[in-house]
Amino acid sequence: MADAKITNVYDAFIAGARNGWNIGVNSTLPNVLMAFAIIRILDITGALALIGRVFEPIMMIFGLPGVAATVLMAAFMSMGGGVGVAVGLLAAGSLTVGSHIATLLPAIYLMGSMVQYVGRIAGTIGIPPKYNTHMIIVSIINAFLCMFVMNIIT
Repeated sequence: MADAKITNVYDAFIAGARNGWNIGVNSTLPNVLMAFAIIRILDITGALALIGRVFEPIMMIFGLPGVAATVLMAAFMSMGGGVGVAVGLLAAGSLTVGSHIATLLPAIYLMGSMVQYVGRIAGTIGIPPKYNTHMIIVSIINAFLCMFVMNIIT
């Protein structure tokens, strides 16, 4: 463990709970709140309806409305943001709990936070930048294949 003062299970639990709380409050919650705000702004300005019309032909392949593309766009930047957009669209009535959310969730996790991961993880472990595009394309293909299979299952 990172904390040298931890000597028993109780201390380890408390340290883990503090770390988890800090991650939730400082990372996850702001992403989700930002996603709610973005969806509301897109809805008010009419951009959400435009995005829905533009991406409808592609998203229909997966049994999803066109606005579901915004979930994938947000997830690509931030997994928490993708979840927030999905919940925002669910609250607005644009997505359903059953097949829509079930189809999108695995895709959020398969391609989620790619911008962050490529920048932080791939660079840190020494993967040459020339492979960044390959990693991103593979994750997007995986996500789309998963959505196709989930659409069949649901």
